[in-house]
Amino acid sequence: MYQQSLSSEYTDLSLEETGERIASLKQRLGDKIIILGHHYQRDEIIQWADYRGDSFLLSRIAAQHGEAPFIVFCGVHFMAESADILTNDNQTVILPNLSAGCSMADMASIRQVERCWRDLISVFPEDQIVPITYVNSAATLKAFVGAHGGSCCTSSNARKVMEWALQGGKRLLFFPDQHLGGNTAMQMGYDPDTDMVLWDPAKPFGGLSQDQMEHAQVFLWKGFCSVHERFTVEQITKARAENSGIKVIVHPECTMDVVKAADLNGSTEYIIKQVSQSPAGTSWAIGTEVNLVHRLKNEMPDKTIFCLDPIVCPCSTMYRIHPHYLLWVLDSLAKGDVVNRIVVEEPVKRDARISLERMLEIS
Repeated sequence: MYQQSLSSEYTDLSLEETGERIASLKQRLGDKIIILGHHYQRDEIIQWADYRGDSFLLSRIAAQHGEAPFIVFCGVHFMAESADILTNDNQTVILPNLSAGCSMADMASIRQVERCWRDLISVFPEDQIVPITYVNSAATLKAFVGAHGGSCCTSSNARKVMEWALQGGKRLLFFPDQHLGGNTAMQMGYDPDTDMVLWDPAKPFGGLSQDQMEHAQVFLWKGFCSVHERFTVEQITKARAENSGIKVIVHPECTMDVVKAADLNGSTEYIIKQVSQSPAGTSWAIGTEVNLVHRLKNEMPDKTIFCLDPIVCPCSTMYRIHPHYLLWVLDSLAKGDVVNRIVVEEPVKRDARISLERMLEIS
């Protein structure tokens, strides 16, 4: 989607001037709006959020506040789509910058998934394969799994959803993140070398032989998070060598060797909970997006907290939600003009909602 350029009315403002105008507009718009801020947003955005959390939590919060006609989602495109799927028809979801996407979500298109599915069901009975999509995916992919008996999952409930999908000896197609799917399957007891295969959408039949397909239980899509792939075992080794007694906690979107080397791994909410509930004086090296790590460090000065990657590693697409864009959408609303509305059309919305509701039933 194309994002129009902002005028100098907004871009020439200092951060302080921008903040003053956002504060004034928030007060003016009152209960007409709810601003949602994903954990990976910069502090200059989070300070205006009525709620902060991971993508699915924020979408559920939006759905729980049906009285608010406007939801301003400071996240990325697939998150705003999920909010539109779950909210009622009287609510409007707005994404401050339409160019805020997700590189991982873009690694699986509906055409690629449909082609993969045709290949798989030419080898296996269709009722023996269950498609699962990570919530970090386009609405069309959520709709696909909803229409084909599958489910969405989050990093928090991936194991429960995968256990449900694999029951009765069925096979699993997991997209778009190979690492979340692989790490979860490994923790469930599946062998990465014999039970899992990597499906490359750029190759016929995913680049797999007939023998590989017939022996596989878990088909992992070739896709990843560019932020979480930056973390390495060498970084973990260095952190432990330089910090006695440190605990290493990473997101399951990290590579399998990093997850194996860490002390703990889990979703963004899990990481926050573990660090927050740890005793004063605890030391943590964290393998996830740097804005969240810095926020935890600032909010818990009684602990040693740092990012595993010494080079700043923000989510570049999430970073496109600049305060100037937030100001612009609020200013437009105050003038009666809705900009950057995110709309998921039927029947995509219907089938995508099925996949999300199925996930909630499972977990």
